[in-house]
Amino acid sequence: MKQRTTPADPIAAARTADQRRRLLRGIATAVDEKGFAATTIADIVGHARVSKRTFYEHFDDKLDCFLASYRAGSALLLRRMAAGAEGDGPWPQRMQAAIRAYLGVLADTPAVTRTFAIEIQAAGPEALELRREMHRRSAEQLRTLVDEVRREHPELRPLSPAMAAAIVGAMTELIVVALADRGDETLRDLDREIVFLLHAVLTAPELPEEVGAPHPQTTDPEGPMP
Repeated sequence: MKQRTTPADPIAAARTADQRRRLLRGIATAVDEKGFAATTIADIVGHARVSKRTFYEHFDDKLDCFLASYRAGSALLLRRMAAGAEGDGPWPQRMQAAIRAYLGVLADTPAVTRTFAIEIQAAGPEALELRREMHRRSAEQLRTLVDEVRREHPELRPLSPAMAAAIVGAMTELIVVALADRGDETLRDLDREIVFLLHAVLTAPELPEEVGAPHPQTTDPEGPMP
């Protein structure tokens, strides 16, 4: 990953930032059109309307640019989700506002959404590890939002790290299925299902003692699977 020094001249710095933004959008568009494996540097700079020289001033290679674009998009999602939950109102509405803000970013940038929801599978182990890290950050963000709501509503259940990860995983799968089956125009409609899931988790009663007991250590009489 290139470590680039921001130019001291404000005009040059603004031009450099604009070039980077265009490259981040350009790779998302190119990969959405052709798939990660088939996308070339020429495709990326064509969409970004910059030269190959400019590309290599910012990034080492296609993967470097792809990962940077994924990081930038993920950071925007988390900022919008946090901002969406601000304000007054009943806690379900605040959670819905946060989810709507999140889904709104995805719906407004369909090429980016399709690229990083689907094509990241083809980008290799480094990309998959970054996706896992971003899922962890999304789960932490969700737990932070729930903790803020619970200050005013202590009757709600706390959201464990495992349950937050499960909800983020469910959100991701709903998004992928919506993209595959119905298209990006339906992404905003997922807010009710996601909020319903959150509401069910936060208001769930305690498990019966026999259900919540530790799993007993048993030995399968037929032995391990071959």
